[in-house]
Amino acid sequence: MRSKEDSQDYRYFPDPDLPPLVIGADWIAQVRAGMPELPVAMRARLVGDYGLSDYDAAVLTQSKAGANYFEATVAAAGAAQAKLAANWLMGDLASALNREGIDFAAAPVDPRQLALLLTRIADGTISNKIAKEVFGAMWEARSQQPTLADDIIEARGLKQISDSGALEQIVDQVLAANAKSVEEFRAGKEKAFNALIGQAMKASKGKANPAQLTELLKKKLAS
Repeated sequence: MRSKEDSQDYRYFPDPDLPPLVIGADWIAQVRAGMPELPVAMRARLVGDYGLSDYDAAVLTQSKAGANYFEATVAAAGAAQAKLAANWLMGDLASALNREGIDFAAAPVDPRQLALLLTRIADGTISNKIAKEVFGAMWEARSQQPTLADDIIEARGLKQISDSGALEQIVDQVLAANAKSVEEFRAGKEKAFNALIGQAMKASKGKANPAQLTELLKKKLAS
């Protein structure tokens, strides 16, 4: 049997009954304008607009619902909170969604509510640790109240302690009750400092401002 290797061997020719199809540039432009943003383009935009890493952008654009949730959260919280928003979407929020087997579109905490929670972390009202407790309560509340995060913080008395006088009182009590750890730290054992921080956070029920607490404790130990 003879072989056929090239187009000329098949005797290809235009069908005389089919007219040529000419696609106009205006129709191509119209189709392009109506197309949704593709994942590759969106990833590049998230990196460029919000300073996210390639990895974060890739994870956030795995689903359209997830990408939309992220952008709605950032729109409400501000672009400065983009990285914090990405961390929460890929961490606590994703974990809660997986636990219940639902998608971002069905999340009981909407982007505006999460944005307010992130704002309270950023302005020092609550710590990251307390924010996790607040988020859990928000998830269980199944409420559409925009101020849900503030309502829970206020109702449970979860505001972070940033008053220097109150923090100093806590530190003094911890130092007096943990003389051994104080001696160990002054003897050069850095781990003793972490133990004192832990005791101070415990005494404040996790509500002490970590940065202020650390600075004040160092100052007290150096005196």
